[in-house]
Amino acid sequence: MIKTGMGSLLPRFVRQQTAAVPTAVMSVKNYATEATFETKPFKLHNLKEGPPTSKKVTRDEALGYYRQMQTIRRLETSAGNLYKEKQVRGFCHLYSGQEACAVGMKGAMRPQDNIISAYRVHGWTYLMGVPPKGVLSELTGKQGGCARGKGGSMHMYAPNFYGGNGIVGAQVPLGAGVALACKYKGNGGVCLALYGDGAANQGQIFEAYNMAHLWKLPCIFVCENNGYGMGTSAERGSCNVNYYQRGDVLPGIWVDGMDVVAVRLATEFAINHVLNVGPVVMEVYTYRYSGHSMSDPGTSYRSREEVQEVRQTRDPISSFKDKILAAGLVAAEELKAIDSEVKKEVDEATKTCKADTEIGLPELTTDVYGSNLAGDIRGCTPSSWLKHATLKRAVNL
Repeated sequence: MIKTGMGSLLPRFVRQQTAAVPTAVMSVKNYATEATFETKPFKLHNLKEGPPTSKKVTRDEALGYYRQMQTIRRLETSAGNLYKEKQVRGFCHLYSGQEACAVGMKGAMRPQDNIISAYRVHGWTYLMGVPPKGVLSELTGKQGGCARGKGGSMHMYAPNFYGGNGIVGAQVPLGAGVALACKYKGNGGVCLALYGDGAANQGQIFEAYNMAHLWKLPCIFVCENNGYGMGTSAERGSCNVNYYQRGDVLPGIWVDGMDVVAVRLATEFAINHVLNVGPVVMEVYTYRYSGHSMSDPGTSYRSREEVQEVRQTRDPISSFKDKILAAGLVAAEELKAIDSEVKKEVDEATKTCKADTEIGLPELTTDVYGSNLAGDIRGCTPSSWLKHATLKRAVNL
């Protein structure tokens, strides 16, 4: 095991995690076909056994994880620039630093599994099948967006992805509902209901825990603990910062959210548990580089030195890059090529969204309902009511 020391700049929740030396199986071309990576031990609550602490990763999987994390990072950089250029209006919450959480969870999900989250979901939208141009066009309110520009940063959707939600914590009971639908349909699917440490004190979350336990719903309650709820550190905002323990009788798992392999292992374990036993709480321990939103510089409640130290010692992309290079799974030139391809794709998507146009007024009232029983859509006055129509583009009906 290789251990890297940390200075005293960081609070408890951003201490350096333990890195593991991978073992590899070499191919005839002197590239490893697979490598075994070990993770930091998981913390458990109400569980006798947890996920395994090692996993074989194939060369293709490693390249895929790297490409996905780099694409999310590039997407968020572009989103931030578009916001500064006033191309993105309203709110804009970035995911930079948390890429391993989404990519690890997605790597464990099966076709019948579902996810619902809060408003930090640009990366999730991409992972669930929307190309970068569809994400950025939605951010900028253009018709090429995944919701035709009507949803914006907080409301993006794709098959099996029930979107970002702007009301703090409200997605958690909705996620329990999606899990109930999976059980009702008998399709063997689960729902991952994501929320942050800032939302973790919401009463509706504990109500959802309770109902999910009583009904044995296939729901994984995922607390993405990035250390700060808006501008308040976890320690100042919660009397118990061990979020994986806060489901009471619900089992809990703590996982290093900066390690994509560890997140996948924990999610695979959680999926098996909720299908065979009942709901589980999973805390992914991560860090966000940006402020809560683009209107928050993120430096009034933490230092620039703190953010920089995490970037240098715990960054999920560079850490994974070092591991797969050390294991001989990939060559540095291959990763440089991926970097170039991702940059080109996101740059072209940025140009596309800037040149795109908004939908016309008649389309504002399309697909408000999946099955319209209400008639016309109410306007400011009775004379301004608009007709409801459908483009048959709605997902997850």
